[in-house]
Amino acid sequence: MLDIEGYVFTPIAEAVRSEFSGAYVTGEYINEPAQFPHVSIVEADNYISTRHLDNSDTEKFATVMFQIDVYSNKASGKKKECKDILNFIDKMMYSRNFTRISTSPVPNYFNGSIYRLTARYRAETDGEAFYRI
Repeated sequence: MLDIEGYVFTPIAEAVRSEFSGAYVTGEYINEPAQFPHVSIVEADNYISTRHLDNSDTEKFATVMFQIDVYSNKASGKKKECKDILNFIDKMMYSRNFTRISTSPVPNYFNGSIYRLTARYRAETDGEAFYRI
């Protein structure tokens, strides 16, 4: 398996923390965050790219998918805060050759005061560079 999670998580997490004061960024999914705004950046899928298979015993390319969840509990403007943070991340993912494959609000049934916006991004990688697919 081509392990590229750090190449995506670290620069994006650092940029979000710098741009949005107080933002808590993690690499794990958390159902009900304790600190807001909260961003989770999770490598949700990583599988061998069959388009580049050959007779060698090594994985040369993998298709990866990242899920970004942005949470806010502001009394007013939580939807806008989530969208602002996600738009910021979206530009960074696009500049790294990822394609956004979905974006949707997710109801938080455990705590209705928390707004959550989820986006998924996909790319192909050789372990060093990312390619749009």
